Amino acid sequence: MNSEDLYRKLDADFRLSECRDEWEDYGEARFVAPQFHERFMGVFLDNAREINRVYTAVFPSPPVLEKLYAADASDALLLTHHAMTWDIRLAPTVFGAISSDDMEMLRRRRIAVYVLHVPLDRNGPYSTSVTLASALGLEVAEDLDFEYCGVKPGVICKTSVKTVAELSARFSEVLGHRTSMYPYGEAAIRDGLVAVVAGGGNEPEVIQCVADRGLNAYLTGITVLNDVSRPAHDLAAGLGLSLLGGTHYSTEKFACLAMCLYFQELGLEAEFLDDVPVMEDL
Repeated sequence: MNSEDLYRKLDADFRLSECRDEWEDYGEARFVAPQFHERFMGVFLDNAREINRVYTAVFPSPPVLEKLYAADASDALLLTHHAMTWDIRLAPTVFGAISSDDMEMLRRRRIAVYVLHVPLDRNGPYSTSVTLASALGLEVAEDLDFEYCGVKPGVICKTSVKTVAELSARFSEVLGHRTSMYPYGEAAIRDGLVAVVAGGGNEPEVIQCVADRGLNAYLTGITVLNDVSRPAHDLAAGLGLSLLGGTHYSTEKFACLAMCLYFQELGLEAEFLDDVPVMEDL
């Protein structure tokens, strides 16, 4: 498929014109598509004229790029949720750019990179929170009344699970690794409803919104208790809202898995490249 045609379809289907985003220090400017400097989404590295295969990933991390090289990928598209790689262990600089050497390698191999951050967080069939909820067997009931960058990234879901501890156990089982639980609320899940915001939802504004809806269980990605997040934890404890965390990567990967189906419906072979969760997120 012609790359420009694919970019235009992605731009339209994910309504990039209705979103806003911002990234800083995202790589050496000479490699980056000019439009990315203006809107911080869409085509990031415009390296291919034809796209014969698509790979999807949460982050353009070194392990993900190594898998691309090992597959001898070329004339391909790497669709990522983020333009940079998240690693909370490197705080305060928690996002790292693709290296200049890797940007040059991607250029030489004719591998384009397209970024869907805010557009993929907006609730919809391929979105981060909706696909996470689906993987957990939760039924989306409504959008969470919280906005960032002009979109609503969270959902309120019905669950048959009765307790926060049971939900935490299911969370760990589905993600395939341990998850965190901060049991600040009552043991029983109130009204059979739980809030879900994939990724970095450990923010006071989100927690207040969940509590205002009358819920006592909130499932997200990053829940680590540190100096930065302490106000969020203090608020959750005061409001009786339990926090469940599954890491930034693991809670957002289901959207990138779903995007493979999107590309396959366009007649393109697509493969998800898995990564390693940063357990310090918990």
